Amino acid sequence: MVAHRPGPRAWLLLIALAVLVVGAVAGTTNVPAAQASTGATGTLLRENVGLYPRLVRLQHSGPANGTILGSVVTFDGNTGLGAIYASRDEGRSFGQIGTVADPASANGRGLCCATLYELPRRVGELAAGTLLWASSAGQSTDPRLMSIRISASRDHGHTWSHLATPVVAQNTGGLWEPEFTVTRDGRLVVFYSDETDQPAHSQLLVAQSSADGVHWTGRVPVVASNDPAARPGMPIVRRIAGGRYLMTYEVCGPSYDCKAHYRESADGAQWGDPKDFGPTVRATDGTYFEHTPTITWEPGPGREGRLFLTGQILYAADGTVAEGNGHTVFVSDDGPAGPWRPIPAPVSVPDPYDNYCPNYSSPLLTVRHGTRLLEIATAYDSDGVCKAYYATGAVDR
Repeated sequence: MVAHRPGPRAWLLLIALAVLVVGAVAGTTNVPAAQASTGATGTLLRENVGLYPRLVRLQHSGPANGTILGSVVTFDGNTGLGAIYASRDEGRSFGQIGTVADPASANGRGLCCATLYELPRRVGELAAGTLLWASSAGQSTDPRLMSIRISASRDHGHTWSHLATPVVAQNTGGLWEPEFTVTRDGRLVVFYSDETDQPAHSQLLVAQSSADGVHWTGRVPVVASNDPAARPGMPIVRRIAGGRYLMTYEVCGPSYDCKAHYRESADGAQWGDPKDFGPTVRATDGTYFEHTPTITWEPGPGREGRLFLTGQILYAADGTVAEGNGHTVFVSDDGPAGPWRPIPAPVSVPDPYDNYCPNYSSPLLTVRHGTRLLEIATAYDSDGVCKAYYATGAVDR
């Protein structure tokens, strides 16, 4: 079995190494030969480092509707940046259109695990179609006081400005992996993984909400176990059939295996008993994912629409690494309870393992009227740099 993921602290190594790189974009890291892959299939998104990719199709942006945007975390020297890409041909090609440069991630302060989101409706003074980019900042400061930072774009990703800082850590615990949704009653919610409640909780999955995107409530627990060693985190939230909200996440810790879990909400605000980890996801052949689950939803062909889910490492029913590891996506036509069936992943990553790069949090998005699936996945290239690759794959209808 793969060792338990220690959480996003692995990114600290990336930042430290970035300072040492000379004559190249920072973020390069050497991989042990026994674990190094030779890159993934698909098309390279950018020539240098690309981490924690995200995908969104514009649906509330007037003439820009239909454009697919992608983002990755990258570095210029020891400054963390968000690179924003656009595709206007259903994922066949991407070109960079913007850069998110937040001073809180400059000069070696640290940048991790950013998300990209299009507002589906007005929130305060933020019009529908406004793009939000949120990140974890400050993990390399001394003393370490991390924050979740939000930037906004009002021109479909070309230019960005700081909007808000919903939370600043009151101790050295981490704040990781932000994710957005808008509730049924129109409030903007940011979910994230919170390490600041130790030793009571090694990590919590929490939420904060806002009526305007600027002023935020305090945190409320979404997943918070009685076991202080449990580490729920890496939330992904999507609207699904009937307007319901679906969240996928992992649960790590010494007694857990970072399996993919899910929970549902009728309104995006109430998610049930935080102490309940929620069901796990298994395919009909017994396989299941551990680490960094992501999900997307497509309307039709049936009443429940179609769900696609992937994760970093695929395991067989007996707990060994499965043959399809790095090459598999699950599909369900009957909601999150399944049944789930495996299909080939659009991007094939050789032998992903418990590490912040290979097949780490790979986003999915349907294209061409649901007939194909777009994926961005990361892998170490032959030069030891973590890079992002994209491709589309056929979906059976």
